[in-house]
Amino acid sequence: MRQTLRLLPLSLCIALALPVQAAEDEEDWSLCPVGDAVPAFDDAPEATTGPEARQDAPTDIEGGHLEREATGENIIVQDNVRLTRGDQFLHTDTLSFHEETGTYTAEGGVRYQDSGMRIVADHAEGNQNNDRHVISDLRYQLIDRRGNGGADRIELNGAQGALVGSTYTTCPPGEEKWQLRAHRIDIDTDEGMAVARNAVLRVGNVPVLYVPWFMFPTDDRRRSGLLYPSISMSSRDGFDWEQPIYWNIAPNYDATFFPRIMTDRGPQLGAEFRWLYPQGEGEVYGEWMPHDRLPSRDPDDYFFLPNGTPIPGATLPEDDRGLFRLKATHNIDADWLGGSWHARANLGWVSDTHYLDDFSNSLFGRSAYAMTSSMGLFGRGRYWDAGLMADHQQLTDYTVSESSLRFDRLPRAYFNWEQPQGQWFETGLNAEVVRFQHEVDLKGGGTRLDLKPWVSMPLEGNSWFVRPTLAWRYTGYELDDTLANRFGDASPSRSMPITSIDAGLFFDRETRIGGENYLHTLEPRIYYLNVPYRDQSGIPSFDTAPMTYSWGQLFRDNRYTGADRQTDANQLTAALTTRLISEDDGRERLAASIGQIQYFDDVRTTLGSEQPIEQGKSAWIADVSVSPNDRWKINVGYQWDPKFKGEDLASVRLRYLLKDSGVINLGYRYRRRPTDREDLLEQVDFSFLYPVSDNWSVVGRYYYSLLDDKLLESIAGVQWEDCCLAVRLIARRYVRNRDGDLDDSLRLEFELKGLGSAGQKTERELRRAILGYDRDDLYLVPPSLITDDNVESSADPLL
Repeated sequence: MRQTLRLLPLSLCIALALPVQAAEDEEDWSLCPVGDAVPAFDDAPEATTGPEARQDAPTDIEGGHLEREATGENIIVQDNVRLTRGDQFLHTDTLSFHEETGTYTAEGGVRYQDSGMRIVADHAEGNQNNDRHVISDLRYQLIDRRGNGGADRIELNGAQGALVGSTYTTCPPGEEKWQLRAHRIDIDTDEGMAVARNAVLRVGNVPVLYVPWFMFPTDDRRRSGLLYPSISMSSRDGFDWEQPIYWNIAPNYDATFFPRIMTDRGPQLGAEFRWLYPQGEGEVYGEWMPHDRLPSRDPDDYFFLPNGTPIPGATLPEDDRGLFRLKATHNIDADWLGGSWHARANLGWVSDTHYLDDFSNSLFGRSAYAMTSSMGLFGRGRYWDAGLMADHQQLTDYTVSESSLRFDRLPRAYFNWEQPQGQWFETGLNAEVVRFQHEVDLKGGGTRLDLKPWVSMPLEGNSWFVRPTLAWRYTGYELDDTLANRFGDASPSRSMPITSIDAGLFFDRETRIGGENYLHTLEPRIYYLNVPYRDQSGIPSFDTAPMTYSWGQLFRDNRYTGADRQTDANQLTAALTTRLISEDDGRERLAASIGQIQYFDDVRTTLGSEQPIEQGKSAWIADVSVSPNDRWKINVGYQWDPKFKGEDLASVRLRYLLKDSGVINLGYRYRRRPTDREDLLEQVDFSFLYPVSDNWSVVGRYYYSLLDDKLLESIAGVQWEDCCLAVRLIARRYVRNRDGDLDDSLRLEFELKGLGSAGQKTERELRRAILGYDRDDLYLVPPSLITDDNVESSADPLL
């Protein structure tokens, strides 16, 4: 029979009134049993719609026995009563309904299911006309996210509701490692808010948190309030508590405040403001510390360099220390310009050159010696891209002087164009004009125009390609008086042709190795480059530095970044690559490459202290990547210079995956500057996540500089994880500044899955330090350990 009755909204306040706003997409539930606290109802129809379709859906009532009382006022449906409405399903033994008053009673074996949850209860009663309902003695299981619990009673009155004697946990029934209990929770679904009274959080049987009253949201609407705090302890900061406060100002912008107290240093305040609108988005962040006690503890670190040399003009940065950052983008509707255009800004400022060292706990946060602020207008079309921008450098490293900063570009304009011309040719243009300035007046400045038109003839087939290219490069300058006097020319220039031919072949065959079928490829490639010599000693170096010799440099037409130097060349690169690709799954099991440059003439163009490259052969470059199975990954890079009969680079990375979650990483890196044979770095890096059992695992990292005989970072920790609870204890020692000072920290974190965590989050640090700690990160490339300190560059425009 069919009746147009509203179905009992049994799930309305259960699913929305749980005092938990969990980011469960990141949780690991692999240790949980397959079954639910309330198993699926086999007789429930499959839901094909969501909650949004309930209002207009009719209610179907089916039952084995239907009675109408003599007065004609009551309908009693008995024996296996089933009600369906949209995604909702209700089953009970007996249902009585009073048509005139709208009252109802459901008795015995009440079962309810919708797209979000399942409920079993003993009794339900209420009034459909007044939208008042009471459900007694129930248990529930969430479907759209993990969670289960129960309640003594649910009271609903329209948009208002209350849970009496409610519980919530993500643990399996009977194994509640933690449970949240509340004497009463009052809900207002119109406002999306609830108030819990006498709430107790229990870990095992031990109450660890009691809150007599607190308000929390019941839906995903943003609201002002407290966020989870960050808590840690270290030898530098002492006890460190940061309590974020969120302010929901409007649907498209908000703010967060970050009051912080460090017992050994003092209070700090941070704030972030974000905005979003149809044409763009942005955020501004700042932090301020009125008085920092850290500098007064070790004043020598602020007045002297690590080698004991006094820092000119140094002051003790105790008061008003801070940082500012602005990131914003705006899309511009400019059809008349063609293509798509946007404006972008990325601005930053710090109060002193020690700030990043003193407030960063990352090994890589201290590697940058300057903070770059930039803003500009950028466009892109089918065959072109262009931009008009400006950038400024601020010194953030107290161990170097202002003269070491790169030149500001105020402004820079560029245009790149590349387009096919018929069937045989491609033409293009790379153009740039820049105005350079520097904080130090003695450095001078100037304007540079760089033009590089080119034409290419790409020829290719299924197993070969040949690409001859002819380019002409012109670079001209207008120098300020300071540089004009030093170089003897206010308008130096340089122009030269650039000719190259890039060609390669592809051979492949099917082969069988170890019982598996592979596609075996052989890919020889040659690259010839010819550029005549031009004397460039009378040209300043504004933004140019030699590139690190690598595989990609074998096939470039210039070995410098920037336009202040264009290498001369009469050279031929010969390279060979071979691959083994599994025909079963398409994965590349082996990739090996080797290449070398043959210099037919001396390369005379130099920069700074560089020596000319003599006629002959360059260092061999070899790269090998091997994946014999899904658990092993081995990468080897090697450069061997036949002239000096020694290696310039050696790099080895090994990764082995343990079981379903463990990983072991081992790395070794060595690099030598080829010009003067000076060692740049030699480091070893060992990290692991080792699962001792299904619940216990240990983590660690040992990162050490053999060249400096110095520890860079060490981590040791133990983790215990169950279905719904995780505990992590992590000890860490790391280099916190350029003086090599070590900082120690100890972090203890309790994670109640589906609820939150207490203590400082450790996962971010572990994912950074141990590649593969999260299996989703296996495709990532570890951060380069050759920082700006090791780049061969020139800070003196005379070079």
